[in-house]
This record gives sequence, C-alpha cells and structure tokens, in this order.
Amino acid sequence: MGRLVRVPREVPIDSSAGGLDGVHAGNGYHYYVQADSYLERVAKYVPAEVLAFSVFINAILDQSLKAGGKTAMMAGMPVSTIATAVVIAGTVLTPFFMWYMRRPGDAWGTNAFVSTLLFPVWSYALGSVAFAGYWDGNLAAILLASATVVSGLFAPRLPRAAKRRKERERDFEEERVRAVATRPHLAATTPPAGKDPVPLPVAAAAGKK
Repeated sequence: MGRLVRVPREVPIDSSAGGLDGVHAGNGYHYYVQADSYLERVAKYVPAEVLAFSVFINAILDQSLKAGGKTAMMAGMPVSTIATAVVIAGTVLTPFFMWYMRRPGDAWGTNAFVSTLLFPVWSYALGSVAFAGYWDGNLAAILLASATVVSGLFAPRLPRAAKRRKERERDFEEERVRAVATRPHLAATTPPAGKDPVPLPVAAAAGKK
C-alpha cells in the first residue's frame, strides 16, 4: 500500500476465485479493483508529514506566547503573525509535498487537493497559535470529525480507457441477456479475456451457420 491514494486499476482475476471483497466483474473476465478502501483513503488524505513540521514550529511559538502574552514578539515580529504565516506556508507546501511523494499509479492530484483542504482544519484542531483567539475544543472536534468523514468520499476515478471498456462490457451483457431469452444459442458468445465484446449481429450470424 503506497503513501498516497492509488488510482483504481483494472486487474484480470480468475472469475471462479472466492473471497474477492469489493471486486466487480465485467462480463466474467475483467475485475475493476479499487486500490484503496474508504478507510484507507481517510488515512492517506491526512497530511501527516507537513502537520508534523507545523506542530514542531507551533510548539516553539506557543512557548513564546505563554512567556510574553498576546503581545509576544520574535525577531521583531508578533508571534501571532509568524503563526499565521506557518499555517499559510503549510497549506501551500502540502500539494508540493504530495507531488514529491508520488509514485507510478498514485492519484497524487486528488490526494493533494483533499490534503490541502484538510491542513487548515487539522491545524485548528491541533491548537495552532494562529487560531489562539478563536480556538474552541468542541468546534475543533466537530470540524475535524466532519472533514475526516467527508474526505473519504473523494475517490479517484477509473482511468478513461478502462471505464469505456467497462461500459462496453456492461452494454454487451445487457444486450446478451435480452437476446438469450429468445435465442439461447447466443449464451456462449462471451468475449475472450482481454478482448472487446463480440457484437450481437456478428454473434447471431455465427450461430446460424
């Protein structure tokens, strides 16, 4: 399992195999496997590495704020201003980090989009100094829970080529089922593995010979 959310991939699997959870059959030959489940996507969308950097910086700023109060300064700049800059920098750096971490087959664009939206939410929930005057524990819990639940709904799409093949196979299967009701000899006209479905008119002509 990769660090980032994976793109759904088309994997040929023996249709007689059992115990295949979350697998969809395409006319008995192709199986379209979602690389990551809902819970896996929820976990991978958390920008953990960037948050770790932010928490480290925030701990230093928090100590300065406790020592000097709301008017605390650091290198001639208000601590609150520096804390806000850290949140903005973390939000901007998140998509670049996802791009750096990407591997072949990763849906890094989707991962970057969702993780970037989640970074400010996590920063607020973890008590960033930038939100010191607006932080509320109950609100933080509600925001974090809501954002986490919704984030798992963002799933990468099936690649276009595989999607078109799946649609063709579905259309063929629906047409075959209707035809078999009146022409039983068409029941054996399923396509070979990896091949496009045989058009029914052609199959019908072959069956009459």
